[in-house]
Amino acid sequence: MDREALRMVCSPQFWRIAVLWAISLLHSYLLVSLRGRAAATLGRRRPRPGAGRRPICVVTGATSGLGRAAAAALAREGYHVVLAGRSTQLLYETVQQIRKQQPDVRLEAFQLDLASYKSIKKFGTSLKQWIQETSSEPAIQLLINNAGILAKSHRVTEDGLDEMIQTNYIGPFVLTSILLPLLKNSSIPSRVVNLTSFTHRCVSGIDVSEDALRGMKFGPCSVGKSYPLASTYEYTKLCILMFSYELHRQLHMSSAVSVIAADPGVVETKIMRELPKCLSWFAFSVLRFLNLLQEPDTGVGSILDAALAPPEESGKYFFGGKGRMIRSSRLSYDMEIAKKLWAESWAVFKDLQLREGDFGNG
Repeated sequence: MDREALRMVCSPQFWRIAVLWAISLLHSYLLVSLRGRAAATLGRRRPRPGAGRRPICVVTGATSGLGRAAAAALAREGYHVVLAGRSTQLLYETVQQIRKQQPDVRLEAFQLDLASYKSIKKFGTSLKQWIQETSSEPAIQLLINNAGILAKSHRVTEDGLDEMIQTNYIGPFVLTSILLPLLKNSSIPSRVVNLTSFTHRCVSGIDVSEDALRGMKFGPCSVGKSYPLASTYEYTKLCILMFSYELHRQLHMSSAVSVIAADPGVVETKIMRELPKCLSWFAFSVLRFLNLLQEPDTGVGSILDAALAPPEESGKYFFGGKGRMIRSSRLSYDMEIAKKLWAESWAVFKDLQLREGDFGNG
């Protein structure tokens, strides 16, 4: 074991991951078992194309892991899939890989970095222009907010935010807000699917102030080894879950846009790539031995369940595939905190617009 790995093993954040995350995962599976067979009876609905075209789906973080698996599976289901990711080279390779396996699928690729408001704005503009040029309806039918990172250190983005918080929550909030008009324009029911995690159960109290959402509470003393990587990841996953519930409450009575949270459980992806390799290998080995580790092609089940569920399932929490729905943590259903989270997130969004001199959105 190298020095970096030893230092991490001795940190409270490592034991938070090893103990609290494991308890939260087992708690989720316990809820599944308590629901019994009734939890696995939900069917999927195939997308209904409009006249002469396929419904359009946007998948973020589409170049690896769950994002790539979701893009391939949804293309197979009949969607015209827009793959969004940071690397243009990886986007090209991913498109080629999917087309090699499915020659008849419809795919497009756009560069998108959720840790950059400028990149999100450019993506939104490019997507709208592409839709105007290729579709008779200025709309999309499905948005999968999949992209996420587990950063081991506090890094400040060009927008002045903590990178993990911006990538995992503020970025998806901004992207969804920008694309919401396209979702509302759809002539058939449309949907937002937000990826969350069982780790949200580890959060017992939440600060949703604008400073907290920016990551200002870390400060210069939290750079490097003292960065609360596990706590921050949990925080972002609770934020996007509460955002899902609040967006559902705002939309389900006034539009045909539904919102569903998807929690795949534990999937062997590159999410732990910043951690020492020996630790991530050990963690995956233990989970594989316990039969709790899924490959992306299996773990994508919860995303497909959420994407293809009937509209009346809006506001639900899908866990682990096989059509299973369970309740999330008690804190996640706090409507007052969710409303405050929305207001403070919107304030961050408006500030990002002002910084860029952008007054046309929102």
